[in-house]
Amino acid sequence: MDALTASHLSSTEYDFILVGGGTAGLVVASRLTEDPDVHVLVLEAGENHLADPRINIPAGWSAVLGSDVDWNFKTTPQESLKGRTLRHPQGRILGGSSAINAEAFIAPSKADIEGWGSFGNPGWNWATMMPYYRKFHTLTIPSKETCEHLGIDWIDGEVRGTTGPIQASFQGVVQDPLSQAWVKTFRNLDYDLKGDPFSGEAMGGYSSPITVDPESKTRSYAANTYFVAASKRPNLHVVTGALVNKVLLDTKNDLAVATGVSVTVQGNNDLVAARKEVILAAGAFQTPKLLELSGIGSKAILQSHNIPILVDNPNVGENLQDHLMTGISFEVKDGIFTGDGLMRQEPEVLQGAMQMYSTARAGPLCAGGIGSYAFMPIVDFIAEGGRADLKKLLTKFPPDTEDEMHYAFVRSILENASSASGALFMFPAQVNLHNNPEAKDFLQDLLPGNYVSLGAALLHPFSRGNVHIASADATQAPKIDPKYLSHPLDVEVLARHLRMLETLAESQPFVSLLKPDGRRNHATAHVKDLANAKEYVKTTVISNNHPACTCAMMPKEKGGVVNERLLVHGTRNLRIVDASIMPTIPRGNIQSSVYAVAERAADLIKGVC
Repeated sequence: MDALTASHLSSTEYDFILVGGGTAGLVVASRLTEDPDVHVLVLEAGENHLADPRINIPAGWSAVLGSDVDWNFKTTPQESLKGRTLRHPQGRILGGSSAINAEAFIAPSKADIEGWGSFGNPGWNWATMMPYYRKFHTLTIPSKETCEHLGIDWIDGEVRGTTGPIQASFQGVVQDPLSQAWVKTFRNLDYDLKGDPFSGEAMGGYSSPITVDPESKTRSYAANTYFVAASKRPNLHVVTGALVNKVLLDTKNDLAVATGVSVTVQGNNDLVAARKEVILAAGAFQTPKLLELSGIGSKAILQSHNIPILVDNPNVGENLQDHLMTGISFEVKDGIFTGDGLMRQEPEVLQGAMQMYSTARAGPLCAGGIGSYAFMPIVDFIAEGGRADLKKLLTKFPPDTEDEMHYAFVRSILENASSASGALFMFPAQVNLHNNPEAKDFLQDLLPGNYVSLGAALLHPFSRGNVHIASADATQAPKIDPKYLSHPLDVEVLARHLRMLETLAESQPFVSLLKPDGRRNHATAHVKDLANAKEYVKTTVISNNHPACTCAMMPKEKGGVVNERLLVHGTRNLRIVDASIMPTIPRGNIQSSVYAVAERAADLIKGVC
């Protein structure tokens, strides 16, 4: 039942209370209520936007950044980014960030998930998790002609999802030369995709899927799939516009027991009881905030805000990891269609695109942010002499004692030529990475002309930050300090991946689509020299908006907040099911891993695994 009236909240007791009706929360709620005897309450701070065209039209993601459906978080000034403050869009909406992201559908690696197990989490490995990645999605294969154009010859039926709620498809069309050139260029460089990404061992460039329904050409996300399918169940209760203030804990025994939550709905404060569990799914920023507001966290932080200490755990809010990205925009030859007119909101272009979409479900509005991707090692380190250079860097920057476990994992990725430390991708329009710091996103103040942007992302950062409460007031945003590029190896790694974009732009057939001596997005966007590349990285990197790992699944003594069954250390029945539990951030866009973790979390709660 959607939008349960607030007046009924305190008079009803539920088996499970889920805090956060986002990507993970709606998956878990849907699965738990498959049992008609289990009553679940979902409390979501945002509203229901199932009929909102900004959400449903795939290309609408850029229009909602900084809007009413975005928490619009900001980081603290980042010392290693020249004091810049970065924006962090996160979905304040039923469906969470799956409702506002750019729909990229990227798989993690086997090494990522095996790494989770190695941090002290028995039962978390690729063999266990792969079925959950398959369970949540359905990947539709396009026509033979489109497959040939996009180089889609890698799909493995053993790992492809065929019955899951989230619909995935391919945005490339045969009329688009850029998407074809991407695949062919990587093939010519001997870095074409080898293996299905969802096999966990794929490397190279390919045409990547997006979470868009291939029939309706609308965004496929947690609310219009998991929630809609379960919404008529009398045992599912969803309240939107509900801000949870804290979890109520009984500490009379050795382990704290979550008895319910304090919540504000329509200006009224209520206490709602849970018979079995309280489950947090508020995301990597808000879940640790809720723990701290509830008295679970660092003794020093809680005392500074006059919050009673119920469970002392200094790991809460630490270990924050995210993907950083940067890129270069190249001017394309005349006659090649890009999305620049849409990004600049030129009336004629917008009108034509809307007409194509409304009448034929075709055109640029059917596309997400990216449909061309690559998992890459650092080519410099594979070349002759490269391994010696890598060894020198690792020797120059050894781990601190508290970073040894994390450092060892990231180092293992760098040292393995078959593992991706970076991602390269293509966006068919220009981006502005030098704009006004107050601009809501990287699509503001664009130059005239048509461009294609090539991007590079750091997949496994050495740097880790934190997020903590700024006050004891639940309405206040947390203080977010990712400590981006604070570890010098991150600059070394990302700068080398950035230089690979110059190689791509000079290689056939991609170079044939670019204007000779054409414009770039900025005078400094020439990065063949490593020193120039490092400076460009520090000046231009922005967040990929993939925050994770702030309530890590690890033994407490190793830095953990939850155990392998996702129960918060020091509690009997308070569980976390979102991206915050990841010990290390997986490669690529993390929404696939959020869905898979939530699917497994539901089985853990049911006791079937």
